[in-house]
Amino acid sequence: MKTRILYCIAALVLVVGLTISANASMVSHGKCVSFDEAKNILVIEEYDLKTTPENKFGQPTGKQSTYDCADAMSKRMVGPTPRPGDIIRIAYEEKGGQKIAIRVMNVTRTDIMKK
Repeated sequence: MKTRILYCIAALVLVVGLTISANASMVSHGKCVSFDEAKNILVIEEYDLKTTPENKFGQPTGKQSTYDCADAMSKRMVGPTPRPGDIIRIAYEEKGGQKIAIRVMNVTRTDIMKK
């Protein structure tokens, strides 16, 4: 009887673990290069994770990435409108080779670093 309960619990943990990992999204952050409000397209220059006192958000990698923010905009998952030069953090999924933003946070104008 105890063995059967343990097998059921193990199966439940496995199913929950696989479900959580299947819904995970990726995160990127960097400096806003441009944001086209009409097309909801955001372009950022990605930053790495190496922070220093001079570069508290990381250092620029030189790589630019483009994100489709239409879905995030329709669900109101975008903070203050990104402007060129703002530091942006994006949770996204890749679908068909395109990066679809789930949530866009404007770190510069939300100012989370003071908390």
